[in-house]
Amino acid sequence: MNKVILMGRLTRDPEVRYSQSAEPLAIARYTLAINRRFKRQGESEADFIPCVAFGKQGEFAERYFRKGQMVSVVGRLQVRNWEDSEGKKRTTTEVVVEEQYFAESKAASSGSASASTAGSSSPAPRKSDDMGDGFYPIDESIEDDDLPF
Repeated sequence: MNKVILMGRLTRDPEVRYSQSAEPLAIARYTLAINRRFKRQGESEADFIPCVAFGKQGEFAERYFRKGQMVSVVGRLQVRNWEDSEGKKRTTTEVVVEEQYFAESKAASSGSASASTAGSSSPAPRKSDDMGDGFYPIDESIEDDDLPF
């Protein structure tokens, strides 16, 4: 069984390229900085794991992932071998992403920047037209005693 589960911060924005085929395929590459649980004196405190996401996963990473965000990745470990331009044999180990998730809220990942620009601590109310996610606004004038639960 080859299964990897990681959670860490993006070291930079994902680098995305598209294959040169009849139907271009997105290929996103990014690196996760993963804090070590235990460390010895003189060792670095994090490991930097290269990840690659193909297709829809790659497009998702391109659109939503940004440097510094905490993300969670499920995938498989892959070792690639190739020859560089000088004829030297090279090897790399990377995680091929099968699933990827946000591991913190948007507010937590953006830090205090959003709070300082908002001007208030509560989010602005959304119009019911904007509710395409299956939720609808609750009338704030309803008392707790009127709720059915």
